[in-house]
Amino acid sequence: MRINLYFSLLIFIGLQTFGQNNPLIVKDSVAQMAWVENQYNNMSLQERIGQLFMVSIASNQDKSASDKIKTLVREQGLGGVIFLSGSPVKQAQMTNSFQSEAKIPLLIGTDAEWGLAMRLDSTYAFPWNMTLGAIQDSNLVRNIGNQIGKHAKRLGVHINFAPDLDVNNNPRNPIIGNRSFGEDPKKVAKNGIAFLTGMEAEGVMSSGKHFPGHGNTATDSHKALPVIEGFKEELDSIELLPFKKAIAHGLSSVMVAHLNVPSLESREGYPSTLSRSIVTDLLQNELGFKGLVVTDALNMKAVSEFVPEGEVELEAFLAGNDLLLMPQNVAKANEKLMEAYNSGIISEERLAFSVKKILMAKYKAGLNNYQPVPLENLYEDLNSIENEVIHEAAMEGALTVVKNNFALMPIKKLDIKKMAYVHFGDAPGDAFIKTLNKYAEVTPISAKDIAGYRDQLANFNLVIIGFHKDKTSPWKDFKFTQTELYWLEEIARLRTSNTILTVFAKPYALLDVANFDAIDGVVMAYQNSDIAQEKAAELIFGAIGASGKLPVSAHAEFPVGTGIALKPIQRLGYSIPERVGMSSMLLAAVDSLVQDGLDSLMFPGAQVLVARRGKVIYDKNFGKPTYDSNKQITDSSIYDLASLTKILSTLPMIMKMEEEGRISLNDTFKDLIPEYADTELKDVTVLKALSHYGRLPSWIAFYLDTLNKDRKPSNEFYRNNPSEAFPYKVAEQLYLTRSYKDSIYNRIGRQSLKSNRYRYSDVGYYVFKEYIESTYQKSIDVLIDEFLFIPMGLQRTLYNPLRKFDKDEIVPTEEDDYYRYQTVQGYVHDMGAAMQGGVGGHAGLFSTANEVAKIMQMYLQGGYYGGERFLNERTIRKFNTCYFCNNNVRRGVGFDKPQLEDTGPTCGCVSRKSFGHSGFTGTFTWADPDEEIVYVFLSNRTYPSATNNLLIKSGLRTRIQQAIYDSIIR
Repeated sequence: MRINLYFSLLIFIGLQTFGQNNPLIVKDSVAQMAWVENQYNNMSLQERIGQLFMVSIASNQDKSASDKIKTLVREQGLGGVIFLSGSPVKQAQMTNSFQSEAKIPLLIGTDAEWGLAMRLDSTYAFPWNMTLGAIQDSNLVRNIGNQIGKHAKRLGVHINFAPDLDVNNNPRNPIIGNRSFGEDPKKVAKNGIAFLTGMEAEGVMSSGKHFPGHGNTATDSHKALPVIEGFKEELDSIELLPFKKAIAHGLSSVMVAHLNVPSLESREGYPSTLSRSIVTDLLQNELGFKGLVVTDALNMKAVSEFVPEGEVELEAFLAGNDLLLMPQNVAKANEKLMEAYNSGIISEERLAFSVKKILMAKYKAGLNNYQPVPLENLYEDLNSIENEVIHEAAMEGALTVVKNNFALMPIKKLDIKKMAYVHFGDAPGDAFIKTLNKYAEVTPISAKDIAGYRDQLANFNLVIIGFHKDKTSPWKDFKFTQTELYWLEEIARLRTSNTILTVFAKPYALLDVANFDAIDGVVMAYQNSDIAQEKAAELIFGAIGASGKLPVSAHAEFPVGTGIALKPIQRLGYSIPERVGMSSMLLAAVDSLVQDGLDSLMFPGAQVLVARRGKVIYDKNFGKPTYDSNKQITDSSIYDLASLTKILSTLPMIMKMEEEGRISLNDTFKDLIPEYADTELKDVTVLKALSHYGRLPSWIAFYLDTLNKDRKPSNEFYRNNPSEAFPYKVAEQLYLTRSYKDSIYNRIGRQSLKSNRYRYSDVGYYVFKEYIESTYQKSIDVLIDEFLFIPMGLQRTLYNPLRKFDKDEIVPTEEDDYYRYQTVQGYVHDMGAAMQGGVGGHAGLFSTANEVAKIMQMYLQGGYYGGERFLNERTIRKFNTCYFCNNNVRRGVGFDKPQLEDTGPTCGCVSRKSFGHSGFTGTFTWADPDEEIVYVFLSNRTYPSATNNLLIKSGLRTRIQQAIYDSIIR
């Protein structure tokens, strides 16, 4: 025994010093070889031959199929099983069952080129290799391979027949295509090495396929024998190059394809799988490969019809293959190999060479210490959030801009864009259009013919065409229809608009487009997954950049390697918590807190949003508009923001004016409104008023003076219909007299100053509104639209939302029984703002959580958003400063700031640089520059009655903020 072990070690040392280091040898090679020798010596001839076979089964097959495998394990000494379709739990159960029957643990294999989902339901699908081939950062490809390795190992799989190392230099290839990393041999090698390195790091063996290269053919080897043309020198520099490189980087096994390669095999029509000159002379001797040599499936017609049943396995073994994959008849094949052994055709040395390699592979896979596959939490482990993190990053790296006339992308100047979306293809594009509309209004257009498209698109100046093809398989049809090609050409030729074509299909789809002269922008997104659609939309609007390059030549105008780099322009993106260093599991505490608020009747419904590092990672809707509503709150539900108006509308205008020299923080109220020169308010400064340290009253109940003795709106001040004299719409069929505006400002001027302490006040914002409007000679709602909301692409942020949206889209704020005596819905809740026609400096703005977050993100980014600078960074720092903290006044200039003592507006967990505001109707937003977090909470806690203070008393909004900070992964 010692002599045999010593001799074996000499052989393996020799293998390591000639050509490739043997990828099957582990660090503890002495123990490994002792185990291999022991197992080999304890096997019968039939069992040794049985180790050569890896049979197939689908876990969704019936018991008879499973019983057949068990019989082969027991009677033939079967070496391994490759699983096909089915479910992960059933496969794990079958694996454990088969292993329990095995004298030597089985080697379990699978095809998981893009993840277990290639074969199994309820598992994760990563991008296809063609998509990964566009990525320039090979670490992203390595991460994919690593995650697939984790999944395979968790399921009890020891060898994954991946990566595909074929160089796809034939666009008509029916079986490789998307499975290839591309047509550039060096790039294929680089990505293949990254993939296998990641997978092998998890202890799962790799298998490069399909040797010597299946890319340059138009034949499917499952159906016939493909011919690979080309001289040996040409194959050496193209098809073989990725295999050479991968072998040098530890490739565990090579799968030999069923191909007719005349330059490598002189016998006419002879399959490469059965060719000794290819399997032994080329692969093992010339290329020095020492790992497992595996046949492609031996039941494929390209080889199964070449020799009689049973003999194909013998011929494959004699050619130099070690592992015989998916034989048609194991018993007959075993019999043929035993006959060949007994007759001397197969020597003991040859048999031992392959069987011991298989045993070495089993040791490398840990089968010397076999453990059953744990079934508990299997589904959860295979579908963790980590999959999304890796997939999303890879997809962002793959997206490729191949044309971008006029620097059309990323789209800027949203205020002058009118955009339409046209859907091509036979697969859905819902995620694409939904994400596009998170950035600007993009109208879906459909028509039955080109005349209809011309008519409907005449009013748009930018058309985004999404070409969506079935993503369920990489072999699905990827071509435009002839009608679509005609429509594409005609739409692109419209003189009234630019055109961006986004392709969610194989790059070869572009080959059928005659020319791209009239198409201004082309984005290749490669496949039609939701992540691809979302990220393509983000790229088009500049939330993310573009770095991908075409892995294949997609058109004469777009050769391999084409790719225009785009930089992001700092618009909010959309992602998951783990991408930005937060925990989804911990952040789920927010769900529970908001649900507690609903259950405790703090509010009927809410929107809650969290963004970090420029990405929205939590955006959920809860409850209903009212307690008895049949509808649910959605992303598009519009809320009355109440006092958030101060920092989202009035304050940006004041900042703008300060930059223009039209206002100074040291200006006084008499400077803003000369009529106040003789009032007590004359010396109140802009700085102190915005800091709520100007000794102003908290608020003035103007509306009370307009009620009659029955406490109803007086006919002296109100009418049921509008007129020149009664223009201010307060609510349905309730219009206030024009003259009352003077009464409001006169009453403000008659106010006495209060004690010199911190006192939150709306009053200063009436003054600021008047000054802003008189300076620009426009209403503040028009001004802020022009300056900020429209250029930022905000669609649902506005005053008086009923002028644009249906009432059902707007969340009601109260059943008013003291002033308007009706449901307040679509009209500002604040009485003072309502009396100004719904447009107040302190209240009146409506919006959604998503759009509030955009404005807060603009502040975090120093006044820059979407490629435009709205405010100077210096200005924002100036206004986000607490000037009176020493006087126990926590406020910044307009912004609320964290508490100075134990209690206050925040959780106490935010940085001193953070800022935000709250609103009477149950709204709150906060931004933290240090943690790069934006938090938005919108509710209608005032419905049905503003006397409901449960939200305020509970501190729920700040408890949610605490949960957000607790979810940061430190």
